[in-house]
Amino acid sequence: MEKLLHSLHSESIIGIDGLGGSGKTTFAKELQQKIGAVLFHLDDFIHPRHVRYNPHIEPWKLYYEHQWRYDYLIDRVLNPLKNGEEINNVIELYNKESDEYEETAVTIRKGVPVIIEGVFLQRDALRQYFDTVVYLDVDRDKRLQRVLQRDTYIGSKEAILQKYEQRYFPAEEQYIEEYDPVANAQIVVRR
Repeated sequence: MEKLLHSLHSESIIGIDGLGGSGKTTFAKELQQKIGAVLFHLDDFIHPRHVRYNPHIEPWKLYYEHQWRYDYLIDRVLNPLKNGEEINNVIELYNKESDEYEETAVTIRKGVPVIIEGVFLQRDALRQYFDTVVYLDVDRDKRLQRVLQRDTYIGSKEAILQKYEQRYFPAEEQYIEEYDPVANAQIVVRR
């Protein structure tokens, strides 16, 4: 964390990247408190369930290719910030319980750092917008133990494992193969 704090400048756009269960949200919240940043979760920008769970597309491809509204995130947040603009807008953020977007007033003044945390942040569509990318490198077994404790909304441990095996792990493998996130992040944190 100290290395990261020394490398930041006041108008940084910071990406906290990592695979499922790597501790991105916890790390991002700790960083947010230390630097007074505005924090967004990539899952604030996901598509509704009918898009994410289209029965005609393989589950891992849906997760990798159809999960997030990158265009909306870029248009409403990342592009204005990268152009040095302040943000004083209403932005649609996804509500998981209602499967709808809630209009939320967002103000980001110049000089305030912004953190985006989520998976696959080093993909071509997003990478150019980040001044610094931190990748949380956690081995698969440790991540799996975390998600088995955390993701009880999915159901039993068997149901969680099945969802990860069919949806999340294959998409993560694709991401690692395409983007080598450990090699391409400015800072790698092993946990």
